[in-house]
Amino acid sequence: MILNRQRAVRVSRRPLETFLRRVQKELGLGEASATICLVSDAEIARMNKTYRKKTGPTDVLSFPAIAKRARGSLRAASKKKKEGKFLGDVAIAPATARRYAKKNGRTLASELRVLILHGVLHLMGYDHETDRGQMDRVEQKLRKRFGLA
Repeated sequence: MILNRQRAVRVSRRPLETFLRRVQKELGLGEASATICLVSDAEIARMNKTYRKKTGPTDVLSFPAIAKRARGSLRAASKKKKEGKFLGDVAIAPATARRYAKKNGRTLASELRVLILHGVLHLMGYDHETDRGQMDRVEQKLRKRFGLA
């Protein structure tokens, strides 16, 4: 599910919901669900300060329903998911995403898809800050598959 709780950037939810379903299918998550919430820069900055002790807005934050998931291959991670399980929430700041998209030579729509993929991988237990490049490799492979490279 995609919720839009910001007004600074016009965003079409339907294509993002379609993309989220594609990600869930590609990752073998079955009926497992996640909520993607589009929020203002001020809101994501508040969350960033509260949960990560970092100042200022960021593009994406993930809040897994289960605090620590086992990392592993895509297949191993997805096999552990049960039908109907809630993975967690992802907060995305479209205004920050728009700035990063411009900087990276992407469209906003493409950047939002990259952030959805990134956030869902975090919900599955991947952590690019501690996994010696495992999440980055998986994410790059999936970006290519989805045409987001």
